[in-house]
Amino acid sequence: MKTRWGILGAAKIALEKVIPAIQSGQTGQVVAIASRSLDKAKAAAARLGIPRAYGSYEELLADAEIDAVYNPLPNHLHVPWSIRAMEAGKHVLCEKPIACDAAEASQLVAARERTGRLVQEAAMVRTHPRWQGARELVRDGRIGDLRSMVGYFSYFNESPANVRHQPGMGGGGLLDIGFYPITMSRFIFEAEPVRVMGLLEVDPRFGVDRLASSILEFPRGHAIFTCSTQLAPYQTVDILGTRGRIGIEIPWSMPHDRPSRLVLDDGSRLGGQAAEEIWFSACDQWGVQCDRFSEAITKGDPAPVPIEDAVANMRVIDALFRAAQSGRWEIP
Repeated sequence: MKTRWGILGAAKIALEKVIPAIQSGQTGQVVAIASRSLDKAKAAAARLGIPRAYGSYEELLADAEIDAVYNPLPNHLHVPWSIRAMEAGKHVLCEKPIACDAAEASQLVAARERTGRLVQEAAMVRTHPRWQGARELVRDGRIGDLRSMVGYFSYFNESPANVRHQPGMGGGGLLDIGFYPITMSRFIFEAEPVRVMGLLEVDPRFGVDRLASSILEFPRGHAIFTCSTQLAPYQTVDILGTRGRIGIEIPWSMPHDRPSRLVLDDGSRLGGQAAEEIWFSACDQWGVQCDRFSEAITKGDPAPVPIEDAVANMRVIDALFRAAQSGRWEIP
C-alpha cells in the first residue's frame, strides 16, 4: 500500500520538486494539499492532479486518510506545524533547516518519543546515490586519509518579499544554503566538528546574512565553505585526502534528467587530465528521499536520516552564528 501524503502549504519547492517526485515514485501518492488560501490550494491541486484541497493546515491534519505530511513552510513554522502533524498521527518530512536553532529542533525528538511518529529533515542530498558513492570512496581509502572538504554555494536574490530576507522567519543564507555544506561535511567526515569559526556579512536592508564563510574543524581535518544569496549562481565541492581528490559538480541541485558524475583524481596531472570519471544514473533526489521515507513508514523502520542528526546540524549552525559575533572559535 502506498503512503498517502498531505502537503502543508503551496511553497515553490513543494509544487516544483517534492510533489512531482512523490507522484512519480513507487511508494507514495499525494492525496491532499493545504494553503491559508483555499483558492491557492485548489489551483495547486488542479495543476498537479491532487484529489483534495484545504483552506487551512488544521483541516489537512484532521484528514484521517493522510499517513504522512511534507512541511515546506517558512523556517520559523517548521517545528510548530511538524509537532502538530505528529500529534495528529502523521509522520513528517520537514524541509531544511529543521528549525531556527538547536533548542527548537530538540522539541522534535521529544515529539517523536511522545507520538511514535517518524520525523525527518528533508536533507535530500544525504540519500542521493552520488553522495553515497562519494562517502564509500572515502571509506575505501581511494583518496588516502581524508583531510579536507571545500565547498561553495551561491545564488542571487534581492527580492524584499522573499522569506529568506525576513529575519523573524528564519531568513539568511547560512540557514538556507549554508545548511548543505555543513550537513554534508558531517556526512563525509562521519563525525561532529570539535570547533567552528564563522564570518558573516549582513545585508543592511534586510538584516540577514548574505555572505557567509566558515571553517569546521573535525578530528581528521577541516571543512571550509562559502555561501551567498547575492553572488553569481555556482555550486562546487572538493573532497581531498593524502592520495587523491573527489570533485563533485552541481553537488546540491543536480538535475534529475541526466546522469551525474564524480571525478576521482590522484593529482598526477595538475589540470586533472588523469582524473577518473565515475558516473551515476539519472535520479530525482527528492524522489529517492520520499521513497525511502515512505518505505520506512510501511516497514515500521526508523527514519532513514534520524532527527538527532538534524539537531546536531543545528548545533553547528548555532555555533557559527556565535563565532561570527564573538570573532572566536566556538564549540557546537
